[in-house]
Amino acid sequence: MVAGSVSNEVFSLVDPERLWKAIVKDSPNLMPKLLPDLISSIEILEGDGGVGTIRKSNFSPVIEGGLIVKKVKSTSFELKFEPATEGGSVCKFYAEFEPIEANLPTEEVTKEIMGGMTGMFKAIEGYLLANPEAFA
Repeated sequence: MVAGSVSNEVFSLVDPERLWKAIVKDSPNLMPKLLPDLISSIEILEGDGGVGTIRKSNFSPVIEGGLIVKKVKSTSFELKFEPATEGGSVCKFYAEFEPIEANLPTEEVTKEIMGGMTGMFKAIEGYLLANPEAFA
C-alpha cells in the first residue's frame, strides 16, 4: 500500500545515456564506491539491471538512520532521463513510499526522501563531470 509520493526534476550537464548507465545500469558497483558512508551495497533481486529491475539498497552501518530508515517501510523509485533542449539532460525523479506508521507521510519525510535522491544524483553527476571517459 502506497501512502505517499514525491517528485522532482533536476538538470544536468551530463547526457542522458551516461547518466542512465551510471545511475541505473551500474548502480550496484558505482554507488557503494562513490557513497560508501551511505550505501554499503546494492543487490539486484530481480531483473538484469534494466527497466523494471528490483534492487535492494543496504545502508552503511555508520548511518544511524535518518527519517527514511526510521519511518519508511519501503520505497519504489522511477527515474526518467531526457535530453535537455540546451544540452545535457533533465532527470525526472518519482518515488512512492509506504510508512511504518499509519499517520505518515509528513512533509519532513517527503523532503528527506527527495533530498536523498537529489544528493545521490549530484554525487554521481559530479563523478561523471570529473571523469568524462566514464560510461561514455
